[in-house]
Amino acid sequence: MRFRPCIDLHDGKVKQIVGGSLSDDDDNTLKTNFTTDRSAASFAERYRQDGLTGGHIIQLGPGNKVAAESALAAWPQGMQVGGGVNVDNAQDWLDAGAAAVIITSWVFHDGRIDMNRLKRLVDRIGSNRLVLDLSCRKRDDDYVVVTDRWQTFTQEMVNIELLDRLAGFCFEFLIHAVDVEGRCRGIERPLVEKLGRWQGLPVTYAGGIHTMEDIRTIETLGRGRIDFTVGSALDIFGGSGLAYDDLARRFS
Repeated sequence: MRFRPCIDLHDGKVKQIVGGSLSDDDDNTLKTNFTTDRSAASFAERYRQDGLTGGHIIQLGPGNKVAAESALAAWPQGMQVGGGVNVDNAQDWLDAGAAAVIITSWVFHDGRIDMNRLKRLVDRIGSNRLVLDLSCRKRDDDYVVVTDRWQTFTQEMVNIELLDRLAGFCFEFLIHAVDVEGRCRGIERPLVEKLGRWQGLPVTYAGGIHTMEDIRTIETLGRGRIDFTVGSALDIFGGSGLAYDDLARRFS
């Protein structure tokens, strides 16, 4: 079980937002927990100094390319990058220093995973440089993958069958529990328990973590197999629930 650091970028700045509040009408819907003029590169440099690998740089909409590239340059091969990645630019991001690219919306078509697109991408960069983002929202008793800034429900459910089907096309899964993302009110326990029953590739969970008790619950329900990332609750992002230095020391 490892702590995966993150850098969320919006309009070129490091921010923490409430999951699901980002849309094409940002000015009216976006709810921001934290923003800073401190550069993305400075966060990446700190992660490099602490030896934290496998972190995520997530571009929340356009206008983030320069900031993302600067962060990759500060910690080359140390972080993964996602947001707007597709078959045409994936290799460019790897050449810029990304350890892997994170893909969501591009591999979906008509609410289903487009296996032809996925295979094209794997042929281009290899499954060992690809992370599939299966971020989801709860609908009835299911966790449904969402795309397009987490606004569009697909027809794919996060379950063992889906993970098994996709495991041959990536080396990790990243899963945000969107309904609790950025709210600091606790994790989606049923989702974590579901993920903990799978014995396949590495999985990183994000969403709602705000105390050490949440992290211990992830460790228990995830049977020690699930990594985690923390955003708004972390002190370096303006939070008060968890200290970055503590997590970096205990879960590196």
